[in-house]
Amino acid sequence: MPDCVMKKNPETFRLALVLGGARSGKSRYALNLAESLPAPRLFVATCEPRDAEMQARIENHQQERGPDWETREACLDLPDFLAAPPDGYGVILVDCLTMWLSNLMLKEGADPDGIRAAGERLAQTLAAARTPIILVSNEVGWGIVPDNPLARAFRDQAGWLHQRVAEVADRVVLVAAGLPIVIKSEQ
Repeated sequence: MPDCVMKKNPETFRLALVLGGARSGKSRYALNLAESLPAPRLFVATCEPRDAEMQARIENHQQERGPDWETREACLDLPDFLAAPPDGYGVILVDCLTMWLSNLMLKEGADPDGIRAAGERLAQTLAAARTPIILVSNEVGWGIVPDNPLARAFRDQAGWLHQRVAEVADRVVLVAAGLPIVIKSEQ
């Protein structure tokens, strides 16, 4: 990412939401933002590796982060994990909300009201957070209307979740083509 994209001394924030499409640069932007804050840093992974290709992606992301990061997994219990995170971190980076949402939706017996309730619990947890948190998520609502009910439900749930998290965030950034566009910045 060019130096002009990431300020050396970014604005302070309590909760940042970083949105973007696939390969938009959102994760790189979020990592740079997190690395501008004091160590130690905690990466919270929400992905369940379901195949070899996904496992390779996970390993690639771990190498990109380097040894200065501790990694924990919260594939389904993200609100509970963030409600009582381990002490001592200068920043927590969660990558990504849409993968967490996907895990919830694919869980046996998942229902729309329960998924929405989990999103609300997450928003309430984030509103009370003491450690700065950066959340990465895929913006999926700008494409065509999906051709199947599960994909339409996912798009709708992601849109609602993004609105709710953006409401409690004090910084919201959209990344397109590797360039951050600040949508919300409260100081």
